[in-house]
This record gives sequence, C-alpha cells and structure tokens, in this order.
Amino acid sequence: MTTEQISCAPGNAINEDLIAVFEHDDATDLVVLDGATSVADANYVDPRQGDVAWFVQAFAAALAPALALNATQGCAVRQAIDAVRTAWQAQAGAAAVPLYAYPLAALTWLRIRRLPDHLALSMYCLGDCKAFVHGPDGAVRDLDPYVNPHEAVLRAAIDALGLADIDDPAARRARLLPMLRARREAQHGAPAPDVLCLAPRGEFQARTYTLRLPPDAAVLAMTDGFYRLVDPYGLYTMEGLAQACRSRGLAALMDELRSYEAARACGALAVKSADDASALLWVGDTDKGSTMKAFEQQAGDGRFD
Repeated sequence: MTTEQISCAPGNAINEDLIAVFEHDDATDLVVLDGATSVADANYVDPRQGDVAWFVQAFAAALAPALALNATQGCAVRQAIDAVRTAWQAQAGAAAVPLYAYPLAALTWLRIRRLPDHLALSMYCLGDCKAFVHGPDGAVRDLDPYVNPHEAVLRAAIDALGLADIDDPAARRARLLPMLRARREAQHGAPAPDVLCLAPRGEFQARTYTLRLPPDAAVLAMTDGFYRLVDPYGLYTMEGLAQACRSRGLAALMDELRSYEAARACGALAVKSADDASALLWVGDTDKGSTMKAFEQQAGDGRFD
C-alpha cells in the first residue's frame, strides 16, 4: 500500500484545506477537509492564521483520540466536534461572534479495512469534496456523486455580475457577501446540518456508503479546489483526472492547475480566482491480483446509516 498527498494554497495565502492519514493495524483512515472561506470581518480565535484554518486543524487533532476509542465514523465526528467547540469557546471568551462567522468545512472520510481477499471501504461525507475509486481494470467510479445545490445559485449570481462588467474579485465578493452570509447562517442553523459545523443543532446529515473493493484498487479523494481541473476548467474528465493522478503523480497535476489559473482569467468563474487545493491518492496491494468484480456494493444499495 502507498499513500500520496498534496495540499497547498494559491500564492502565499493561508491553506484552509487539510489532509490527515491515520494508520492502524488493519485499516487506514483518509480524511479530507476543505474549510469554507470566512465571510466575517474578523477572526475570533486565531488572528494569525484565521479561524477557518484553526477549525480544520483542531478537528483533525480531536479526531485522533476518537479513533483510538474505535468509535463509528458518525460517533467519532460528533466527539471531535464537541471537543473543538469547547476549545473555541475557551479561546473566543466573551466575544460576541455572529453566526455567519462560525467556521465550517466540507469533510470526506474514507476508512479502508484490509481483509484477506478484499478491501472494505466505508465513507462519511459532509459537503462537496470528491472521492473516486480507480479499479484494476481501469474503470473509475465516483464514490459520492453529490452535487452542491447552492453552487448553481452562486454561479448564477456570478454570471449576473459578469454581465454587469463587475470582474474584480474584491468587488464581486462585496456584492455577494450578503448572500454568502445568509447562506452560512442557514447552514449553521440547520436542524440536520449537511456540512461540518462548529455547533450543530442536531445530528449531521452525512452521506454514508460501504463498498467492497479488490485489494489492488486505488482510492482518490480531493477538495473542490483540486477538482477545478474537471469542473469548471474542463481540462480533464473525471476518468482522465483519476488516471493522470496515478500515472503522473499529484504534484504534476497541481502544477498544471496553478499554471492554468495563472495564465487564464479564471476569476470570472468563481468568487475566488484560485482556491486551496488538496488531493490524496491511496493505492492498495498491487502484488495481489484481483479475483473479484472491480466494485461490489454491500448491503444491497451500498449505504449504511
């Protein structure tokens, strides 16, 4: 088994993505976090690197003890977020923090158990990170075909700004800020949040899956900043990106992403002209030949709750 990972912010910005890998005797936990860029005017717990970077780092650190207790993924996430919230409250003190200023993140967590004749994969997903499996037969499967419904709303608003000849990123952000803040308040106030938030009002509405994979399968996970190579830039298909990551390595694809963003006026496609980008590639035991179908779902529909 091998693991390759890369994570970086554009230019000299602070990276609000995070990748964490936890190894156990018979399993590997792959965690991808994409912190949502703050829409607040100030930071309340970490003025140096910002509250969002603090949040994803604190969550990853709090997740490790929960894993040691052999908790389920859902229970481990809740234990970790409870610990993070306690730390936030201690550091924020008596500051009056607007609800839209609370940090949140997308989370995709893949747990891979190595069994004698196959890999048992379980996934826990909040938000819009991407995850794929690349089988030994070359087939690529989207493990979590989730489409963020707010993305279409945001793109429509950005298109409207473009028609009004408002192309400067700072000006676009100022125009979009009321909508962005209202969206954050709705996410934090949801009774069943579908993103990783600091103070959930109820149980997380995570998308969960289990799959049975051949022992030589490869798993690729990434934040939406890295997936820009597919959407919206159109430089690769989903299948082409997965194959390129395996054949050329993640660093080469990151260089291509940043070169494209530097050379093109990509800012008209998003609030940010370039985003934090992270990817993780885990390759199973290639010495073991596959004796099963490339992907087999468990429990009928491949889901568990």
